[in-house]
Amino acid sequence: MEKCSKSQEDDNYSDSLHKLVISSDDETTDFSSSSASSELLDSILDHISELEMELETCHDNVSSQATEHIHSNEIILTIGYSRVVEDFLKTAALERKFQCIVMENSPGNKGHELAVSLAKAKIQTVLIPDSAMFGMISRVNKIIIGTHTVMANGGLRAVGGTHAVALAAQHYSIPIIVLAPLYKLSPQFLCSYEQDTFNNFKSPEQVLGYHHRDLVSRVQVFNPEFDYVPPELVGLFISNTGGHPPSYIYRLLSELYHPDDSIHA
Repeated sequence: MEKCSKSQEDDNYSDSLHKLVISSDDETTDFSSSSASSELLDSILDHISELEMELETCHDNVSSQATEHIHSNEIILTIGYSRVVEDFLKTAALERKFQCIVMENSPGNKGHELAVSLAKAKIQTVLIPDSAMFGMISRVNKIIIGTHTVMANGGLRAVGGTHAVALAAQHYSIPIIVLAPLYKLSPQFLCSYEQDTFNNFKSPEQVLGYHHRDLVSRVQVFNPEFDYVPPELVGLFISNTGGHPPSYIYRLLSELYHPDDSIHA
């Protein structure tokens, strides 16, 4: 029965993709009439209302899956501050007892805020500098992180330092779980490693203070905000609709975006 249902599901996917391919791009709708304009307005308002409701409930829907992925006596590592990660860990702590290691995410040091919040929630928390990550990660059971954007290929646009964490996790075969509500999915690909278009650069003063006047005139300092993490380093995405592997991102994008969005993005 399971094989039959899976085969039927695959057929449905193939059928829907086939319809998408053969659908005519020349089909247009005339909205000049008042009735058509009214229908268009109603449809837009319905979609806006649906999006608003999704934004309000997505963090709760992600957090409700916490006990399925965090078990008692585990050691969890995360980096920096993410509201969805904070809610996820606090929800798990209501039924599970575990330890959390928080990387401070220098130079912004936003991990301090998360560590304080988790400690107030009675979660055993250890704050470590980023340089201590590789020495501590071998003790970790899993890594749970947030992300700024999920790219169309399943890669991440995440806070600086995440790529190093992902590489260390791959070295020790530690699973990485990414908490990403569906609104973070993007139809864009990282076609090149051109940082000017992909990244944001913060003030270098956080890295090299103005009191180092003798060095400032002789060096060029960059302070990138994001890292790109390729999809092969990610184990599982948890969205407000459930868990998905990176290879399934294309399917979620087809439900959220029109094919033209990926062309013009």
